[in-house]
Amino acid sequence: MPDKRRPGPDVKMVLVLRGELRLTPGKAAVQAAHAAVLLAEEAGRRRLPWLDSWRATGAKKIALVVPTLEELEQLRRKAVARGIPAIVVEDAGLTEVPAGTKTCLGLGPAPSAELDAITGELDLL
Repeated sequence: MPDKRRPGPDVKMVLVLRGELRLTPGKAAVQAAHAAVLLAEEAGRRRLPWLDSWRATGAKKIALVVPTLEELEQLRRKAVARGIPAIVVEDAGLTEVPAGTKTCLGLGPAPSAELDAITGELDLL
């Protein structure tokens, strides 16, 4: 539940999956969940103030899709250049894709305007 006493800026996480992998809905959900957990852990270690705002305002997450690994990597580079936390999930290879397959890019938590500048044109998953 959002904390009305300290709302902070509009902050979110963006979880970007690779469309060409054609993951099942369950697999896509798990890969996005991995990214969200890893981002929250990293933000906690780095003591990012965006993490507190993200939690206080409802922990918003948006799931998007890109057609290719190349586009996923381009988004990661843009985010890193802007100082936005970015992680890439690599699958363990136990079910649908080979081990080491990059399945999901997680970005944030970061101000929505910063993320929208990078991912605003992408399709929802």
